[in-house]
Amino acid sequence: MAHRNIVTIGGSAGSIESLKRIVRELPDSFPAALFVVIHRTALEKSWLGQVLSHTGPLRAGEALDNERVEVGRIYIAPPDFHLLVAEDHIHLTRGPKEGLHRPSINMTFRSAALAHQDRVIGVLLSGMLDDGASGLWEIVHHGGISIVQHPDEAQFPSMPLQALKDVPINYKLRAAEIAPRLLQLTNGRRLAESEAEDFINDILPERFSGFTCPECRGPLFEHHKTPIEFRCRTGHIFPLGTLIAESASTRERKMYEAIVSLEEGSDIAEYAAKMAEPGEKRRFLAEAQELRRCALAVRKLIEQRKASLCDENVPQ
Repeated sequence: MAHRNIVTIGGSAGSIESLKRIVRELPDSFPAALFVVIHRTALEKSWLGQVLSHTGPLRAGEALDNERVEVGRIYIAPPDFHLLVAEDHIHLTRGPKEGLHRPSINMTFRSAALAHQDRVIGVLLSGMLDDGASGLWEIVHHGGISIVQHPDEAQFPSMPLQALKDVPINYKLRAAEIAPRLLQLTNGRRLAESEAEDFINDILPERFSGFTCPECRGPLFEHHKTPIEFRCRTGHIFPLGTLIAESASTRERKMYEAIVSLEEGSDIAEYAAKMAEPGEKRRFLAEAQELRRCALAVRKLIEQRKASLCDENVPQ
C-alpha cells in the first residue's frame, strides 16, 4: 500500500470553521504535507495562513512559487493564483480560471493526483456549485482516497453533494471525524473503503459541444468523463453545474446590455428630434418611443424570468 503523504483540502462558502477544526486536531508530527484551496476574491486580504498557524501546531502559510514540499506543513493557495502540486515542489500560476475560480480546487487536486498518484488524499468541504468534484475524480482515478464533508453538516452542501453524485467517495465524514481519519490513513492503516477501490471509468475523446465559453466566447469542447467538463481553447474549464449557472448570468447580463443600448438609442433619437425639421422630428420621436417600448419589454422579460425562478413550484 502506498505511503499517503499528500493531503489536498478544498472548500468555499462555509468551510473555514470546518478547516480550522481539522487543523486544530492534527499533531505537529503529522506525516504529510497539506495543500489548502479556499475560494477567495482576487483582492482579498491574505489572512488564512496566520489563522491556521494559530489554530493548530502545524506551520501554515501561503505557498510560494517553486517552494519545496515538506511534510508537516500547510501550503495555502494565494488569492488569484492556481496552486499546482509537482513531484517535490509547488507551482503558482495565473492561468485561465477553472469553473470561474482562481485558485481552483479542481486544478490543485488534479495536479496532485498526476504527480503523486495513490499517495494523495483529497478532502472536499462545504461550498457552493461544483468545484472539487472533477478533482476528486482524478484523485480516485489515480488510486488515491476521497473524503467529503457530510452534507448534513456542511453549511453549503452543494459541493459535497455534487461530488457524492459524480465520484466514488471513500469516506463521508463530519468535520470532527476528518482529522482522526487523516491520521489513520497517513500512518498506513488500511480501513474499510467504498467501491472507489475498484473504480474504473472510460474516458472518451473530446468533441465540440456546440456551446460557447461564458468567459471568452470561444468554442467549448465536451470532455467525456464523470463528471463531464467543458473546456475552451483558451483553457477555461467548466463543470456542468457551473456552466449552467454562468450561462444564466451571461444571458441576464446581455439582456441588461440590450436595455442600455435601446434606452441610449431612444435618448439619441429624442436629441436628434430637437434639431430636426418638423417632418423629420416626427420620425425621430416615433423611433424614440419604439425603442423605449422595446427596452421596457426586455426589462419585463427579465423580471418575469426572475419571478419564475423564485416560484416554489418550479423545479430547481
